[in-house]
Amino acid sequence: MKLKGRGSVILFPLPFQGHINPMLQLANILHERGFSISIIHTRFNSPNPLNYPLFRFYPIPDGLSENHVISSDPNRIVAFVKFLNSNCQTPFRVCLAKLISTSLEDEDPTACLVTDALWYSTQAVADDLKLPRIVLRTSNVSSFIVLSSMSLLFEKGYLPLQDSVVEMEVPELPQFRFKDIAMLEASDRESFLQFIEILVQETKASSGIILNSCEDLEQEFLSKLSLLFPIPVFLIGPFHKYFPASSSSLLPQDRTCISWLDKQQPNSVIYVSFGSVAAIEEADFLEVAWGLANSMQPFLWVVRPGLVQGSEWLEILPNGYLEMVGERTHIVKWAPQQEVLAHPSTGAFWTHCGWNSTLESLCEGVPMICQPSFGDQKTDSRFVSHVWRVGVHLEFKIERGEIERAIRRLMVEPEGQEMRERIKLIKDKINLCLKPGGSSYKSLDNLVSYILSM
Repeated sequence: MKLKGRGSVILFPLPFQGHINPMLQLANILHERGFSISIIHTRFNSPNPLNYPLFRFYPIPDGLSENHVISSDPNRIVAFVKFLNSNCQTPFRVCLAKLISTSLEDEDPTACLVTDALWYSTQAVADDLKLPRIVLRTSNVSSFIVLSSMSLLFEKGYLPLQDSVVEMEVPELPQFRFKDIAMLEASDRESFLQFIEILVQETKASSGIILNSCEDLEQEFLSKLSLLFPIPVFLIGPFHKYFPASSSSLLPQDRTCISWLDKQQPNSVIYVSFGSVAAIEEADFLEVAWGLANSMQPFLWVVRPGLVQGSEWLEILPNGYLEMVGERTHIVKWAPQQEVLAHPSTGAFWTHCGWNSTLESLCEGVPMICQPSFGDQKTDSRFVSHVWRVGVHLEFKIERGEIERAIRRLMVEPEGQEMRERIKLIKDKINLCLKPGGSSYKSLDNLVSYILSM
């Protein structure tokens, strides 16, 4: 039951599916702990207020057209985030000032602001309005450390990436190879480093950091994070386990996949989804299709409209493909992923290794085939395959034979069973961290106390 009278928390998510989800999950968590919740959001990729009747939503103009499409190119994503910070700062300031004023009139004072870490322009606004800002970092600790160390990695000559060192370990970050820390190939190096510098600078200027992770998963990185960011840090995840039924999906979820899963054998299905932003070439899409077909395993495949550049949906599949795989496959445009991963028939997850997907798979004990594209996906994939050893990393060219072999390793061979046993232990460890006395449970208590002390 929600406690009363603890004041208001204002949250500001970045308008990407993978950023909106954890922010609204965090809003649910804070609301359950007694805070009233207000959500400021862009008109682009606006969350549906009807799904959250207990929250108040306030749209602000963002300068984008209604049919704007987010590019899958990492450099364009960085440019898009910079555009949003520039365009939204003034309307955000106006909206936030009004909400602070209204909350005082309603005797429900604003305790703090929580924004996505990538909304770096909000720190100056929060400072001007004398409101504490806590940042939500939607990735994990290790990838945040790598991102925050970009300038140093360039200064030391580790980046741009040299062919001679790609497989070598990074001396300062021995869990990673040089190829794992090359988060993207920056088309404008100076602009990219300036972006990282201001992101780090405004995070350090904030009142604290919340991460959707838990100490039990990343204990060895916490001391490094404290050195980089000498402010309070709260690991209270996994967020989605507090309210498993909640969904903030921007895309309609096709629930026919659940009834299809009900008909499959336990641990027999490969679930394939590359997230809400990634795009692949037609040739790679066809290799994925044939690799899945040749594996002879049942597969649930999410083919998001726009996944294949220049394609509407499934029209580029070879003639007769769907008839050939028959009942062994079910293809949807979007799926209720948490339910799919929790389903007993799901035996493996072929993923882009975004942190939300990785964490959801760990929570349900489902081993992974990792195919990262950019950013934290690369560091997440390294952890899955080589640190936790609960998945297979598809590192090289997408080729049907490699895909089939990766699936066999996970689904048929003894190595896959060993991964399944290891990930079950991780699942149990995560479940314990959320119970009274667990690390995330205690960290959430500390966060609530910290907000109330502001």
